Amino acid sequence: MKFSEADVGNGYLIEGYSAGWISISGRRYTRSLILTPSDILPWGPTQAANLTPLHLEAIAHLSPRVVLIGTGERPVLVDPVLYVNLLERGIGVEVMTTGAACRTYNILMAEGREVVAGLILETSESRHDHD
Repeated sequence: MKFSEADVGNGYLIEGYSAGWISISGRRYTRSLILTPSDILPWGPTQAANLTPLHLEAIAHLSPRVVLIGTGERPVLVDPVLYVNLLERGIGVEVMTTGAACRTYNILMAEGREVVAGLILETSESRHDHD
């Protein structure tokens, strides 16, 4: 899915998303990543079932006000125990599909919000693990 054009003056915007890739500022990423308006960082989980508190602690260190967790292609219920540490710090957490997280990130980033997105990009192997 290609996203509409937007002002990139506030930071990195997601230009497109499909199963297995995200396009950011003209570059295509095929592995899970952490996205902030100023940084694109590698991230460990290849599917939502692999999320650990350590994955979310890596996001917390970035001091966001809002965290979006993109769970891959399908909606997944993530145990709040995994992100209770963020909630206790006053950080809002929203869990949704990676496509929805991409769209929401762009909106919040364009509004100037302190948002960080942890976006899971399932590899072809991890997509087959839960079929």
